[in-house]
Amino acid sequence: MDWKIELIAIPVTDVDRAKDFYTKIGFNADHDHRVNENLRFVQLTPAGSGCSICLGEGITDAEPGSVRGMQIVVASADEAYRQLVAAGVDAKPVETLDWGKFTYFADPDGNQWAVQELPKYN
Repeated sequence: MDWKIELIAIPVTDVDRAKDFYTKIGFNADHDHRVNENLRFVQLTPAGSGCSICLGEGITDAEPGSVRGMQIVVASADEAYRQLVAAGVDAKPVETLDWGKFTYFADPDGNQWAVQELPKYN
């Protein structure tokens, strides 16, 4: 049996601000639906990803900005860094480690993300 991670809730204070931020950095806005006055569901997917994030009202009781350790894998950390900076994101310059190249950023609520370029082994 396959167990696939397909959706991760990201706690935010302002759904529209967060949706604008994530679409500005290249996530696709897949779904935005207000179910009722207490529940709004927004699903966003990074280009090429099989896993999405969801934002909204009534989605999670986690503290906005409390997510740490979310990681996205890209073909080029340098290109990702340039794209983030061009979108106005305060991304950290690319760091090269034995297990890949990384840049880091946070969303407007402080949820923290790592962007990794996997090492190329021969």
